[in-house]
Amino acid sequence: MIRKIACGTATLGASLFAAATAYAQEAGVPIAAATETVETLAVPNPGNNAWMMTSTLLVLMMILPGLALFYGGLTRSKNMLSMMTQIGATAALAMLIWVMWGYSTAFGPEGNAFFSWGNLFLSATTSDSTAATFSDEVISEYVFISFQMTFAAITAALILGATAERMKFSATMLFVTIWLTIVYFPIAHMVWAGGGLLFEMGALDFAGGTVVHINAGVSALVLSFLLGKRHGYPAEPMPPHSLTLTMIGTGLLWVGWFGFNAGSELEADGTAGLAMINTFVATASAALFWMLCEKFSGHKGSALGYCSGIIAGLVAVTPAAGNSGPFGAIVLGAIASIVCFIMVAKVKPALGYDDSLDAFGIHGVGGIVGAIGTGVVYAPSLGGPGGDDFMMGSQVITQIIAVLVAIGWAAVGTLIAGFVTKMITGLRVSPEVEMEGLDIGEHGERAYN
Repeated sequence: MIRKIACGTATLGASLFAAATAYAQEAGVPIAAATETVETLAVPNPGNNAWMMTSTLLVLMMILPGLALFYGGLTRSKNMLSMMTQIGATAALAMLIWVMWGYSTAFGPEGNAFFSWGNLFLSATTSDSTAATFSDEVISEYVFISFQMTFAAITAALILGATAERMKFSATMLFVTIWLTIVYFPIAHMVWAGGGLLFEMGALDFAGGTVVHINAGVSALVLSFLLGKRHGYPAEPMPPHSLTLTMIGTGLLWVGWFGFNAGSELEADGTAGLAMINTFVATASAALFWMLCEKFSGHKGSALGYCSGIIAGLVAVTPAAGNSGPFGAIVLGAIASIVCFIMVAKVKPALGYDDSLDAFGIHGVGGIVGAIGTGVVYAPSLGGPGGDDFMMGSQVITQIIAVLVAIGWAAVGTLIAGFVTKMITGLRVSPEVEMEGLDIGEHGERAYN
């Protein structure tokens, strides 16, 4: 993921060139010699630009239709359309906020350790502006802005898995606006922007273990407590109404995740290839290990377990995608799957909280395992890309600090956003609407007629 933004315009380059040429002619200096003094502006590599545009669209596919079908299938049929509509509207709102003040708050160009400023409404960006990658290459800044925009959109939408079947649509829109501003944008800046608190500490987060998954998972848990349990939970059975749709959504998420992970290299190079194979094998490992957990728990390996394992593996490998060797990714996916299974199947029922679709149990917990585990699998002795001077102990400590900062910031920020939303619009639908279903009560439509 990008750390710094480098902006330049061809107009400035042309004017410098013209001025240098004119001076050379007047002074009798050969034009060729004069042009050697003009700094050559970096030009975006068309191949990298094309890959990043493709990755951006892959992440969009993760939201609609991927996440919408995955979450929607897990709800009861009377709330299917509501779930999909909330996800779609949340993503659209996040995109608009991103170009108005989100990108400026996350990536500057001016800033401190916690947030940045200086590019409201993209006023400092043109079609000639560029964003730096991790080498001496650049990509078009509008492409980078669009790529990061989809990250903000899906992170906000992930929270809705914990609030499904009981949160007002108007409350969702207001909460997302406040939450993005005070939680997501600052954390994105701290982790991914030059000068950010966690970036300067050396925290490793290739594609969003802290920024996306821990952030969304912890926020989901806090918001689920603010909302309270669904009517009838846990005494009343609330099984998924369509595992077929959930399976389709899972497949779309897995495919789209290659844009999420491999795209975070910002170039179509060997590290992007490493992120790609890790996204394959960690996910495959996690899917099978979840089903093994079901088997050893005395149950049958299920389609729901398979889908849950896939998401757990994808979440865990996100921060490690370009920071691990393939066998490290396999182990990381397996461990994350086991831990998430225990959280969802054992800890959640014991504690009795209502994280409707396990947003915290999979994204939050899987993100924590992946973020801390990245400090281990980065070691060259385990096949990771770390240098000869890599010190596992100090890196793991740095990862733990990053996790704690993300948890604390997300929890406090979500409490603020949730209480403000509750005072203005209220959080929950009425008991009558909840019983009837949010499809009719909130949107006047049915998913199935």
